[in-house]
Formats: sequence, structure tokens, C-alpha cells
Amino acid sequence: MLSAATMPADPTITVDCLVKIYGKDVAVDGISFALKPGSVTALLGANGAGKSTTIATIMGLLTPTSGRATVLGAEMPRQRHRVLHRMNFESPYVDMPMRLTIQQNLTVFGMLYGVANLPERIARLAAELELTELLDRPTGKLSSGQKTRVSLAKSLINEPDVLLLDEPTASLDPDTADWVRGRLERYCRERHATVLLASHNMAEVERLCERVIMMKRGRIEDDDTPERLIARYGRNTLEEVFLDIARGRTDAREAAQ
Repeated sequence: MLSAATMPADPTITVDCLVKIYGKDVAVDGISFALKPGSVTALLGANGAGKSTTIATIMGLLTPTSGRATVLGAEMPRQRHRVLHRMNFESPYVDMPMRLTIQQNLTVFGMLYGVANLPERIARLAAELELTELLDRPTGKLSSGQKTRVSLAKSLINEPDVLLLDEPTASLDPDTADWVRGRLERYCRERHATVLLASHNMAEVERLCERVIMMKRGRIEDDDTPERLIARYGRNTLEEVFLDIARGRTDAREAAQ
């Protein structure tokens, strides 16, 4: 269990002894962490490490086998109705209705979140994300970079206090990816939002995140700042640390100590 000494005051997200089992497969195996308001944290691990299951549980899409996940004081999924309007999610792997225009898609999602002054909010987001001239274009006729900007607009439509990101810049060219990261940084700075980011782009994690939680086989393998992880494993980059953990080279950490 999380102790009072290790839990930050009034954490935005708390995961406490979380377990999720599918049949005989343990996807998440008793993990615990707490995220403070305004923090940007990376949840890293190889495919199958348990990242997506953890994020889905935090979103209230899955019911834990045991343990609990709370967001803004609400237990998920039982009390998700209390906080879903203050959360949002972004992933390039989740498509919006292709036949609807950008304007129509953002209107639908804005209505689902109960956004006040929705036309003005869409217009402001479109200007900020350089989508104004594309608002009447069907979403299915956009380039990958344009779709990512629309997905980002959707994730910010309700000005969320909690933002969950799954590979937000996957398959983007370096220029577009840098553009997206810049917009996310600005939003987090201005809104003081709490962000949990799953990514395989270690340079992105080093740039955006102040904390890294490394998962392996459903458990937390390590948890610290990017700088401390790099120093502890005696490596030059976070990617090298990721490879050490993914490939079981924990002797690298022991040698560095």
C-alpha cells in the first residue's frame, strides 16, 4: 500500500496495488504510484508490459481485478461519471468518424463533454492548431499530420485537467512531431494539467517528462527522473536505459552503483 510518507498531498492520479488478470494472464501485477497536480509523467515499457491496461484502468474503461485507481478523488470506474468531463485521451491509433468533417467531429466530442460556448472553443483551437482552413474537410481525407492535429484538438476540447497520451507523435515526421510536442508543452504550462504519457520515443520523453515509470511484465521496474535513471544505469540516454530494462540487463544498474 502507498504510505502517507510517499504519497504526495492530494495527488491527481493514484494507482494503489493495482492488479488486472485476463484468464491466466497477469497484465498488471500489483503496481502503485501517485501523480501530483501539474506533473508530466512517462509510463514506459516494451509491448505487453502493462502500460495500455494501466491507462485504460485509469480512464475507467477497465475494472481492476484488485487494487484501485482514483482520478481527482474519484474511484475508477465506479465513480468515473464525477470526473470524465475533466479528463481526455489522445492516440493516433484511435480514428474519428472518417466521413464527418473536422468541425462536425469536434462538435460531437464537445457536446459529449458538455463544453460551454462550443463554436468559440472550436474556433480558438482551430486557430491555435492551424486547422481553421481545414474545418470543413472530411477527416478521412486528411494527411497523418493533419489527423494528429485534429486528434490533439479533440483531446483539448474540454480543457482537461488530466490528459492521457498514448504515442501522441507516432508515425509523424520530425517537424510535425516537434510541433505537436510544443503545443502539448504550452498547454501543460498554461493549464497546469496532469499528464500521463506512454511513448516509445525516448527523446520525446526526455523533453516532456519530469518523471519516468518503467514497467516490465506488469510490474514497475524503476521510477525516477530521466536524469537520475540515466545516471543510475551508467548510460548516456534514456533509450539505453530502456533497452537495459527491456532486455533484463539489470547488472548495468548494479555496476553503475
